[in-house]
Amino acid sequence: MSTTPETPLPPKRLPMRPIPVLIFGSRWLQLPLYVGLIVAQAVYVVLFLKELWHLIAHSFDFSEQQIMLVVLGLIDVVMISNLLVMVIVGGYETFVSRLNLQGHPDEPEWLGHVNASVLKIKLAMAIIGISSIHLLRTFIEAGGLGAPGRTSNYTAEGVMWQTIIHTVFILSAIGIAYVDKLSNDAVARDSGGHHH
Repeated sequence: MSTTPETPLPPKRLPMRPIPVLIFGSRWLQLPLYVGLIVAQAVYVVLFLKELWHLIAHSFDFSEQQIMLVVLGLIDVVMISNLLVMVIVGGYETFVSRLNLQGHPDEPEWLGHVNASVLKIKLAMAIIGISSIHLLRTFIEAGGLGAPGRTSNYTAEGVMWQTIIHTVFILSAIGIAYVDKLSNDAVARDSGGHHH
């Protein structure tokens, strides 16, 4: 007679009806979208290398301002690439299927507690970062706006609209974070109230 304690069997799952199976399975339709974003990421790598080569080739004949603009362009590509990784990894994990990265040395720190609302705030912050780089490039290029003999691709009205749009991005991110905080506080209150 063995003295090893019996391990309890996991509870049996009832088979799902066909319609719920179809609805739940439809999440896999997002897979080609994430693969498409991976292809877009590869295009950004090519763009980065092209811009980097452009910078190296013209490093002796570019002015400091031109070098700064190209470097800001490189940072812009990297930030958009980071945004793509966040959407691909976080979106797939949240909406399609688990990646099962627990214990993997390269598991992103933020992935362990990612959900739709965390992803939304992270994306909003990434978009603000990208918008900031664009605005900085605009300010550098538009530095001599209206000065005699200076031609610029920017108009005063264009710079103003870019600043307004950037401000709207910031206000939107604050709004998203505030609404998320309110809903988390409500959930905490409800769960606290049920455990009396």
